[in-house]
Amino acid sequence: MTRFLARSSLLILAGTLATASHAQNMAEDEIIVTAQRDNATQITNGGDLGVFGDKAAEDLPFNLRAYDETLILNQQPQTLGDVLENDPTIRTSYGFGTAAELFVIRGFPLFGDDIGLNGLYGITPRQLVAPELLQSVQVLNGASAFLNGAAPGGTGLGGSVNLRLKRAGQQDINRVTASYEAKSRFGGGVDVSRRFGAGSEWGVRLNATYRDGETAIDGEDRRTAVIGGAFDYDSGPFRAALDVAWQNIRVDRLRHKVTIGSAAVPTVPDADANYAQAYTYTDLRDVFGTLSLEYDVADNALLYARAGARDGREEGIYGNITVTDTATGAANGNALIVPRTDNNEAVEAGLRVKLGEAVTHEVNFGGNASWQVNRNAYDFLYGPNFAGFATNLYDTPQLALPTSTLVGGDLDDPFPIARTRLASVFASDTAGFLDDRILLTGGLRLQTIDVETYSYFTGALDSEYHEDAVTPVAGIVVKPAGGVSLYANRIEALQQGPTAPLDPNIVTNPGAVLAPRRSVQYEIGGKVRLGDVFLGLAGYHIERPGEGVLNDGSFGYLGDQRHQGVEFTVNGSLAPGLRLIGGAAYTDAKLDGGSHVPGVPEYTANADVEWDLGFVPGLTLTGRVIHTGEQWVDAVNTLKIDSWTRFDLGARYVLAAGDVPVTVRVSAENIADNRYWASAFDSFSNALLQGGPRAVKASITAGF
Repeated sequence: MTRFLARSSLLILAGTLATASHAQNMAEDEIIVTAQRDNATQITNGGDLGVFGDKAAEDLPFNLRAYDETLILNQQPQTLGDVLENDPTIRTSYGFGTAAELFVIRGFPLFGDDIGLNGLYGITPRQLVAPELLQSVQVLNGASAFLNGAAPGGTGLGGSVNLRLKRAGQQDINRVTASYEAKSRFGGGVDVSRRFGAGSEWGVRLNATYRDGETAIDGEDRRTAVIGGAFDYDSGPFRAALDVAWQNIRVDRLRHKVTIGSAAVPTVPDADANYAQAYTYTDLRDVFGTLSLEYDVADNALLYARAGARDGREEGIYGNITVTDTATGAANGNALIVPRTDNNEAVEAGLRVKLGEAVTHEVNFGGNASWQVNRNAYDFLYGPNFAGFATNLYDTPQLALPTSTLVGGDLDDPFPIARTRLASVFASDTAGFLDDRILLTGGLRLQTIDVETYSYFTGALDSEYHEDAVTPVAGIVVKPAGGVSLYANRIEALQQGPTAPLDPNIVTNPGAVLAPRRSVQYEIGGKVRLGDVFLGLAGYHIERPGEGVLNDGSFGYLGDQRHQGVEFTVNGSLAPGLRLIGGAAYTDAKLDGGSHVPGVPEYTANADVEWDLGFVPGLTLTGRVIHTGEQWVDAVNTLKIDSWTRFDLGARYVLAAGDVPVTVRVSAENIADNRYWASAFDSFSNALLQGGPRAVKASITAGF
């Protein structure tokens, strides 16, 4: 079926190309050229930098870039992780047994709990995010505690991600898309945008997508249903925007990670193999949104406020296997039920004022707060004595659900297990000299973190802590010549402490939340704009307390971690019709004693290329290469997985159906169908994530 659809799509594309190339009139030529230009995959340098607002990359003492909705539309990603595969400084893994994506930036994890939405924490769905809702995905390399406040989940030290939901632009949109993904995942979506009023001050954007079917992994089925709406007002000194969204994602028989319980790394199974049990599933439902208000008090003063909320529900039966014999693939399997609900709110308000002429000052004052309530329970389905069941990595039998071993909380009506309250106030000043060719930034944020945890067995208060600290930031930007910007920064972070795993086989204090920890980052870098090409280079050094399993078997702080490295990014148009998104990173992440941090490759590199064939109007060829270096699996550095390189190829073609531009896309990820261990990053155990098999995708979009 996959080969038939892929071949059929290519034949249709070729036939359409041949027909259209003989029958285009001048109006059709203009439609095609315009649509091909508008479809070009874009990346924006700079963007929303928290308390500093929207800034051009050249004015920032940090490295910030954004992947916009053209990339999402062209690549048809199924998750946020698929979007971030384009970034040379980020690699993706999963949580324990679940579909929850986590992102490794500068050797540190970023969990879904700590991904921002329109500048606010706690509002983004925490396991998976449907990219179809997004207008842009912003990536900031480095610590961001001053910029956005402490991340509520305690991650994001190496970098942060902020998502912007779709809003109406200046051009109307009437877009319908149908899509296919191997092996049998079909879908469709609509996207409509309008502006109204005498001055086009009112904006409305509505979009919805539904996809369902088996992925390229054998037996893994994914269903995604999303609806998003944005309503904005922009006139005179006052601006307002309301963004709301609903998403429901279900994954059946997710190919989960593989825990290593042997003295060697097992051979990688077939690229499309699935060692999960048929009863495993994840069902995620989220309703979330934000309200943003801005008022220009004067030409040089902006008063702003934003608020957000999320109601989330998760349920499922999660699976895992631990390989005990590398030669045969023999393994122990288990299952886990964790029903969960989240009720989160967040607010932020501030004043931004720009003063002076010979020496300018941009002064920021404000504060933010967030409240989170997590209700969950657990049921370990391991059978008697946590023994698990016999299975095999290479020849997986389908078995009945194991019996319950240990239950915590109320599975039918989970009660609160954790309440988190974060609040902060901040002040900063950016002084500009010599027509803002030199920018000096200094700031302080007073951050407080309050966390209460409750017993799974009685619901009574189990532990609580209250911590506060002042986290400073200092930065400098120097522009010695047009298009050249040099920068440096020093920034500290206060993070909520990590949570111990629930499995009592792993630690003796399951579910314990550690006290907050502080860290510090130093970074220097440069940015150069050469015509339509933007280049960035950064070097950094980060230190923080590490975590792990102590000698007494408990989970706690263990030594220090030191991460340092160099990052290079490049994007833009190398020549008319030839575009590149790429770069490379070197990461040296070490624990106390000199061991490398597991799951952190020393070398990563990406290159995404698009070429508009001028001699075939409307046709664009695409290619991508992703390289990830070797990774240690265990903390003592005795097990290692090989480096890997993945190649993707594709094409899209724009044609005119009357006065309607139609775009046809065909692509294949991992075109060689290589099998490889993609990631060894895991917070609690030696576990591996297998890379995806060849995945053929096709879509057709009509813009009315």
